[in-house]
Amino acid sequence: MALLVTIGVFGFKFISDHYTWVEALYMTVITISTVGFSEVHPTGDAEKLFTVFLIITSISIYGYVVSVISEFIANGRFFEQIKRKKMQQKIQNLKNHTIVCGFGRNGKQAVERLKSYDKHCIVLESDPTIIEELEQTGLTFIKGDATDDSTLTKANIGQASHLITTLPSDADNLFVVLSARQLNKKITIISRASNDSSYSKLKIGGANNIIMPDKIGGNHMASLIVTPDLVEFVERISIEGKQETNLEEIAIDELPDEFINKTLLDLDLRHKTGCSVIGYKDENCEYTINPNVNTILKPNTFLIVLGNVEQIKKLRDAF
Repeated sequence: MALLVTIGVFGFKFISDHYTWVEALYMTVITISTVGFSEVHPTGDAEKLFTVFLIITSISIYGYVVSVISEFIANGRFFEQIKRKKMQQKIQNLKNHTIVCGFGRNGKQAVERLKSYDKHCIVLESDPTIIEELEQTGLTFIKGDATDDSTLTKANIGQASHLITTLPSDADNLFVVLSARQLNKKITIISRASNDSSYSKLKIGGANNIIMPDKIGGNHMASLIVTPDLVEFVERISIEGKQETNLEEIAIDELPDEFINKTLLDLDLRHKTGCSVIGYKDENCEYTINPNVNTILKPNTFLIVLGNVEQIKKLRDAF
């Protein structure tokens, strides 16, 4: 740049000895800027000054734009914006997905469990450190505050089937519950709570289920002393998931029409798949353990089925 200025000064001085200052400035600018066009017709001083102004302004704007774009690409923000735009388009096409607010200890466990069942989930997180971790995991996520309605809207909450909020603050969880219930009346909301006093507030706010990790942890520790073998058996069912024995929930509405309003005996699940029906949930959300074979399979009810990997696969293939 300094070299160009020096050359320009000397060029202007040389040309000004033979031409007027306007012509000297005009010729110097078109030469230094490498425009170097020839005039279509003779121009006056006003036209020459306008041309000088246009060239200098254009070069300045061009240089600024190039520097901004170069900095944008060099900092990685360009590719980051493209990546987030693609992710947002993917999110807008999702239906019946699960939104997980917070990627702390509880949030991570929830996401891992959902992934093991091939459930689509979106993580909402605002902590920059955790965002870096999420970028490396390949999970679908949105950087933003879960208590903000706009963040929930970006997560396509209107089409979501479930929401899990695991934020460390009960007040924040309550705010998320209230916002989510307002944006989607039918969504199933599961909230974390730390204090007993928050339980009723979250229920009133619209949470379907409230989980208190500390209380569950204490009960689990006591159960390991009282009934250790039973706890181990239950863990093999609920934690191992697809790898060993699994519990499966069947919505009666998703069965072929020929089985609606028929009995468990007509379904003949044990003979066709090897799975055992261990529970039945009726339209009033009442559970029956080991239901009778004459139980009527009514709409809006569910069966709880126990089986190994092969049996669950047969169940899905058959129904």
